[in-house]
Amino acid sequence: MLKILIVDDSNFSQRIMANLIKKYLENVDIHFANDGQEGIEAYKKINPDYAFVDLLMPNMSGNDMIGLIKEFKADAKIIVASADVQKRVREEIEGLGIMSFINKPFNEEKAKLICDMIRNDLK
Repeated sequence: MLKILIVDDSNFSQRIMANLIKKYLENVDIHFANDGQEGIEAYKKINPDYAFVDLLMPNMSGNDMIGLIKEFKADAKIIVASADVQKRVREEIEGLGIMSFINKPFNEEKAKLICDMIRNDLK
């Protein structure tokens, strides 16, 4: 079973993402965290195969969370889904070694693309 962690402070975004991922990937176990701090704790606890992370969150930003995860698991597979599309922010995040950066809103087209990327990565 594929373990996926979705870290986003919007429950609405979490549900949309989870439903679309389940639509295009089989055998997934999806976990949620509401901010970067919860995300770090959940990541360490469940050790997901993939994490979907928002950048703009309370308590700890997605940027900081990704940096901390990469410190203890350099090959962590992280997909950023964020409304923050500033070029500087995107370059900084891509420099941390993420798999992909997706602009919100997460929709059918983006879900298909990311789920295909995950299936190819699993081969």
